[in-house]
Formats: sequence, structure tokens, C-alpha cells
Amino acid sequence: MKKGLFITFEGADGCGKTTQMQLLAEYLEKKNIAFLLTREPGGKGLGEKVREILLNYKGPVSDRCESFLFLADRAQNIDIIVNPAVAEGKIVLCDRHIDSTVAYQGYGRGLDIERINMLNNIATNNKKPDLTFVFDIDVETSMKRVGKEKDRMESAGIEFHNRVRNGYLELAKQEPERIKVINAAKSIEEIHQEIIQIFETYGRLSQ
Repeated sequence: MKKGLFITFEGADGCGKTTQMQLLAEYLEKKNIAFLLTREPGGKGLGEKVREILLNYKGPVSDRCESFLFLADRAQNIDIIVNPAVAEGKIVLCDRHIDSTVAYQGYGRGLDIERINMLNNIATNNKKPDLTFVFDIDVETSMKRVGKEKDRMESAGIEFHNRVRNGYLELAKQEPERIKVINAAKSIEEIHQEIIQIFETYGRLSQ
């Protein structure tokens, strides 16, 4: 693949998305395909400071403030990390992106989704991922996988996380060409093979 691609990994905490992103990175490395790993929040540099605030700040955080912090991190990630790498022909793999804000702050927190989409467009300069994997799993299982030590977002409650899950599935219905829903209850190897198949198919079609 000579063309750079921007691929995002989405889903509830504990869904296995980070593991699958690492496995795809290993696959790319074996194929000698140039790639770069990043995440939101918490891309290298300034993003790491924003992530610390978002996930571990102990005081009250308003829903709108939370959204703007995610958006600020996103703008930094896109401008400083993602766009330069894609322009160089690299495959950029990102742990969470625009769909997380819509799912968590829109569907989960109940903020205006149309406004969130507008703000996402401002933060990314209207750039969307080329391909997005959403790892779908029931909330009870995802919470068990996370364990007892939960950050601020993970501690939001079952009803909140059910709204988030439904939000992701609704987004996939709206953009089926970009967003591919993966059954995260399957084995790690089964999921990995499914991702490779989708990735290879998309790569051939996009050249």
C-alpha cells in the first residue's frame, strides 16, 4: 500500500480495541508497511497532559468542558500527528477519535449531536477516518474486563454505557462504508483475522 490511511478503533472500555490495534500494527510491521500509532485522548506530547485531566481529575467537570477538552486534544492529534504521517504514506492507527465524542458525550451524556458533529468538523478540519472498527460487546462483559480499578469515564454507570453502545451502533448504521462493527465476544485471533480481511479489502479498493 502506497497511499496513507487513517484507521480508528472504537468501542466501550474493555472491548479489546487496543489489543486489536496492536495486533494490526504487528501485522503491518511484518508486511513492511509504514505505520504510526496514536490515541485520543493522549497523543504524544500535549495530548498526554489533556488525557491526565480527562481521566483522572477528581473535581467536578461539566459535560461541555469535557467535550471541549476532547476536541482540543483531537485538533492537536490531527494537525501534529495524523495528517503529517498520512501525507508521508503511513497507515495511522488511532485508539478512539470523533465517534467516541458522539457516542460518549452525545448519546451517553445527552449533548446535542448536531452541535458535536459541527465541533468535530472544526477540530479535524472536516477530516474523517478512512476506516473505523467498532468493537461491540454487552456492557456487563466490558465492565468485568475493565476490573475494579476504573477511571472517571469507566465509572459512569451501566445506563450511561448502554447509551454509548447504542450510539456506536447507530453511527454504524449511518456510515456503513466507513464503520465496520466487530463482534468483540469472539476470540482474539478470530477478531484479528476479520480485521485483516477488512483491512486488506479496503486497501485494495482504495488504491
